[in-house]
Amino acid sequence: MNNTLNPDPSVIGGVPTAPLAFLPDAAAVFDKRAGRFAFLADHGGNLAPYLRFLADLTALQARLARELPAVTPIPADRVELARSSRMPPIDRVAMAADEAMHATLDRFLAEAGALTMPEPARLALSAVTAAGIADRHWLLENILSDRIPEDSAAPHLFVGAAVQLHLARLAATLDPAKLVKIRTGTCPTCGGRPATSSVQGAAGVENTRYATCGCCATQWNEVRVVCLCCGSTKGISYRSVETDEATVKAELCGECGSWVKILYQNKNPSLEPIADDVSSLGLDMLMKDTDFRRGGFNPFIAGY
Repeated sequence: MNNTLNPDPSVIGGVPTAPLAFLPDAAAVFDKRAGRFAFLADHGGNLAPYLRFLADLTALQARLARELPAVTPIPADRVELARSSRMPPIDRVAMAADEAMHATLDRFLAEAGALTMPEPARLALSAVTAAGIADRHWLLENILSDRIPEDSAAPHLFVGAAVQLHLARLAATLDPAKLVKIRTGTCPTCGGRPATSSVQGAAGVENTRYATCGCCATQWNEVRVVCLCCGSTKGISYRSVETDEATVKAELCGECGSWVKILYQNKNPSLEPIADDVSSLGLDMLMKDTDFRRGGFNPFIAGY
């Protein structure tokens, strides 16, 4: 018997190499997010009505993730070209005019009408539903560019939810082994910005940081104590509303003046990257009184 052990190439110095990315199971992601929103709504104080609305909206995303026709996977040659060019395989520029994206938006808007929501949201939904193709294209372009004008946050919320649904389902068709690191703070699946990052507590990735895309829900590995907006390791500091033991903090960059929330799932595994970003709006209010600008993208808190 040969007792020679072949070394595992993924282990360097006895420490496993963290996977670059975890792709979403769309229905499971939205189910978990809806449950977290619902839990937070029960403990959300003044935010409770909005959190409850988002719980219902996210539950709709989960249901449609199961009911909609399967998305057409990105062609293999497109994936290989993106890999060789160190680009994300999902082309956001083309997505704004994509027929499947518009079909998902149509279905989502139609189904969202049955949800309970405040009157301003109802008016925004009606406006988006009645909008012509040019206006819808503009809304989609904004979401896919990770920008939302503050004076039109409400209609972008519904479009953003539809984009999340479509891109998460499309991301799920990819092979994570085909993805490549692009640059700090850039989703390797769709090229989007992170909503937040999380320090993991799960076995195999303990204390490893993963950023979560605000649109496609891909989670990708990022070095800790580095700015997700400019890649600098200088002048990184942290602030929180609570104590130093807070499980949601703002990671500030003294180089570019940006900040992105970091969630410590290793201390609280129930934290969810999008839901807990919304529920921690007190931190956003705190940061508004500073010269730092928010770097994370989350269509559910635009305008705050």
